[in-house]
Amino acid sequence: MYIHDHLINAIGSQKLSCLCLLDLSAAFDTIDHNILITNLSSWFGIHGSVLNWFKSYLTSRSLRVKCNKDFSSEHISFCGVCSSRLCSRSSTFRHVYHPTQHSYLLLSLNHHLYADDTQFFFSFHPRISPFILHISHLQTALQQISSGMSANLLTLNSSKTEFLITGLKQQLSKIDNSSLNTTHSARNLGIIFDEHLTFSDQISSLSKSCYSHIRELRCIRPYLDSKTASTIAASIVHSKLEYCNSLYYNFPNSHPQISALA
Repeated sequence: MYIHDHLINAIGSQKLSCLCLLDLSAAFDTIDHNILITNLSSWFGIHGSVLNWFKSYLTSRSLRVKCNKDFSSEHISFCGVCSSRLCSRSSTFRHVYHPTQHSYLLLSLNHHLYADDTQFFFSFHPRISPFILHISHLQTALQQISSGMSANLLTLNSSKTEFLITGLKQQLSKIDNSSLNTTHSARNLGIIFDEHLTFSDQISSLSKSCYSHIRELRCIRPYLDSKTASTIAASIVHSKLEYCNSLYYNFPNSHPQISALA
């Protein structure tokens, strides 16, 4: 919602926005335990029993590989955390971003962090502020952030990092984005943003997903009672419809796919 509100307000002010979606390579698998514990202590003041809890969770963890019925010898793991654990989701970017090294970059670029998903974005008026200057600043910021990640044994996947320019058609036609490999739509935290924020791609994708689940449910519907069928429908279909549904607020009722979903 934070990013959406910023982009919508920018369009209302006749501005363009550039949204950069960073991608980390195997972020949860490459977190070094010693660096993570040191950062939690020195940067965030975590000490005593709380820090010992993190140490207990991370240290002396072993793993082995199973192939058919055979197991490899045990190996002590010094890196990686389970992505489903609260520890990993709350700590990943504390492990990555050094406050003094990157704070001036983050302050000059709007940003949003969630687990291993990172978004940078800025808005500008094409007649007042040259597009190329903003792109140059963004690329410099990304280079320094990539260096900071490398220092913490993480890798920024530049091939999967996406750039999306949003705005009105008239405004988009005034810029030359040949210096940046942009896309017409990009998935951000499960929602597909398009360059005009119509969410047409998102609604199409949502419709296909919901109808696919409904067709699968119909195949087993004769074997289910009404209560069980309703429970399954609510869990696999309604949950998709309810996720970030406030983004569709004020959409015209005549939108065919919106009407169909309703």
